[in-house]
Amino acid sequence: MAIIYPVILPVSEKDQILSGREKVLSLSRHARKALAVSARKNGFVLTELLKDDQGAPKPFDGKYWSITHKDEYVGGVLSLARIGIDIEKIRSCSRSLFKKTARQNEWSLSDDEPDRLFFRYWTAKEAVIKANGTGIKDLLKCNVIKIVDKNQLVVGYMNKTWIVEHFFFNGHIASVVKNSKVIEWVF
Repeated sequence: MAIIYPVILPVSEKDQILSGREKVLSLSRHARKALAVSARKNGFVLTELLKDDQGAPKPFDGKYWSITHKDEYVGGVLSLARIGIDIEKIRSCSRSLFKKTARQNEWSLSDDEPDRLFFRYWTAKEAVIKANGTGIKDLLKCNVIKIVDKNQLVVGYMNKTWIVEHFFFNGHIASVVKNSKVIEWVF
């Protein structure tokens, strides 16, 4: 069975205090380091990483890639199948965001703590959207179909079913498209 290695790296304090374009570029470079570790774990070598006109990562040599970055952590993952990864800090958020993220039938699937459930849904949908190369505008087109357990759920999107796995760490959540792969998180 194929193994995917999503890699999460901490962001140094000096990079966390950067701002604007300088911060974005620094975080992106750091996320690409996480991606390089994921590639090496699978025995692959990264080539030039290109994006399409919409900013979605272009596959290279039959390999798909995805990166994510936040103030405190970055992540990267490489796979032979479409892949997406997202990281968020779990925090309180406005209830208006709940309506923009999922429908009532999705919220009724779980009685988990609301903010934790919000970020499970948000990061899972974001990972699926990234795997498809589409944008955040499609967030409500993704539908959480089933919660498998505390670390996995199933998302329906574009007439396909996507299995997403979560990893909780230091007040954050990372989600990656799993489907039929075995996930070995590298932190």
